[in-house]
Amino acid sequence: MRLPSEERLIVALDVPAAPEAARWAKRLSPAVKHFKIGLELFTGGGPAVFKNIPNGVFLDLKFFDIPNTMVGALNAAASLNPFLVNVHALAGPAALEQCARAVKSQRPRPRLLAVTILTSFTGPELRKIGVNVPMEKMVSRLCGIALEAGCDGVVASPLEAPRLRKEYGKKFLIVTPGVRPAWSAKNDQQRVATPAEAIRNGADYIVVGRPILAAPKPLEAARMVIEEIRRAGRGQKR
Repeated sequence: MRLPSEERLIVALDVPAAPEAARWAKRLSPAVKHFKIGLELFTGGGPAVFKNIPNGVFLDLKFFDIPNTMVGALNAAASLNPFLVNVHALAGPAALEQCARAVKSQRPRPRLLAVTILTSFTGPELRKIGVNVPMEKMVSRLCGIALEAGCDGVVASPLEAPRLRKEYGKKFLIVTPGVRPAWSAKNDQQRVATPAEAIRNGADYIVVGRPILAAPKPLEAARMVIEEIRRAGRGQKR
């Protein structure tokens, strides 16, 4: 499968209210095909936010609860017709299996991603909470659990993407947050890469928020990211 360059960018609408999100979507939609609705926007605007987002939506709520609650949330989410939804891989194999079955029963259905380790985490922080497995091994372990459970892919740092591709092949999605163009600030992300690096490392989609929304010319910034994706991914086939 070949993904067009302009479809590999997902812009994170990390804003507090639906009207602001709608303005951003309208402003960026000449170039951007996909947008991310996360916790802040969904909490502030609710499901109605979807009405004013014209293109494909990645609903990034990282469901993490008992299996029955996660399944119920995913069934409700699927009714909004996002093209991607996610849960947290740390919910465990049983929960992931039930979530995958629930999503696959929907028509049309979104693709289900499992979040591995947030890109704001570092190795020392993982150890502080009792995870004594090295970062890359932990991400790989969670990826394997998610794929075995029937998930369509994972959310992982662009730094771990090469290892995941090597270990698990090409027939699953990798969505990478923590993508920062060379001309932008790192902010609170720790495990980051440029758009070109993320694509070369094996990402299918990259998520970019503040570098575009905070740019002096946001639409131009989005087009710059897409062009970087195009140059990095020229000739790639999935």
